Amino acid sequence: MKKIGFLNFGHWTPSPHSQTRTAADALHQSIDLAVAAEELGADGAYYRVHHFARQLASPFPLLAAIGARTSRIEIGTGVIDMRYENPLYMAEDAGAADLISDGRLQLGISRGSPEQVIEGYRYFGFDPKDGDHATMARDHTAVFLKMLEGEGFAEPSPRPMFPNPPGLLRLEPHSEGLRDRIWWGAATRATAEWTAEQGMNLMSSTLLTEDTGVPFHQLQAEQIQRFRDAWKAAGHEREPRVSVSRSIMPLVSEMDHAYFGNERRSTDQVGMLEGGRARFGKTYAAEPDVLVQQLAEDEAVAAADTLLLTVPNQLGVDYNAQLIESVLTLVAPELGWR
Repeated sequence: MKKIGFLNFGHWTPSPHSQTRTAADALHQSIDLAVAAEELGADGAYYRVHHFARQLASPFPLLAAIGARTSRIEIGTGVIDMRYENPLYMAEDAGAADLISDGRLQLGISRGSPEQVIEGYRYFGFDPKDGDHATMARDHTAVFLKMLEGEGFAEPSPRPMFPNPPGLLRLEPHSEGLRDRIWWGAATRATAEWTAEQGMNLMSSTLLTEDTGVPFHQLQAEQIQRFRDAWKAAGHEREPRVSVSRSIMPLVSEMDHAYFGNERRSTDQVGMLEGGRARFGKTYAAEPDVLVQQLAEDEAVAAADTLLLTVPNQLGVDYNAQLIESVLTLVAPELGWR
């Protein structure tokens, strides 16, 4: 395990039991937790993106703000739903956020998760051909990746407002190297192989939309191996990166026990999602020495180079910073981190 970060879903609710009651709370606390995590020595701050929900939705203002407040930690998404994205505008936003952070952006993108509304991407102006929204997401992705390569493609005006450089024009601002820091959130083994063929890093999903009867971590480890095999077969020159996400709750304080003590008996869950079987990973909740033993047996954690800790953001910045610190100091070193 080379890197450990956190994954923040960015929920808010007006409930008096929540520490995150408004959208402003969610955004400000997301920034504050990234700053705290960097001070604790964590490697990454990642954020989910959901539309039409009381969750984080527009990632680039948030990522740019975090980039301006931090200096070392990676910042990214897990994941941006490409069905909703104008890939050219997204390339400009991503380039700006990456330059503000001095090249620390790690963007997770994907076809997206189940939606809050029916065909929400249509409200954003995108009408998939023959109703195939998955292909539309991949088409948007192909354009986005092409824009990140930085090649000129647009014919300059003969009477521009400002002088142009020679040749065809590209989108600006362009951030060199960002193309190699794009990840695809894959929920199947076949999609992981496609991800490798496209030259994107693998962000293995928090759930897999297939089930072979083996434990979640073993199915995920097979997905990772198939990704690496496909990457090698594609002949890419650089080494790819792979992340997995886990809910890991060290039971250290009385508050930890109160919140997560009942999760000790957590197991994989199998259910139906969008008409097919899906397998969800379990929550790891135990004393630190027990967690070390349990995670040492997690084949996907062993196979990945990056572990993202899903955090209960509505418990507030202080509690989540303490949770991250417990993992970094009491669990991760025993698993080979640093």
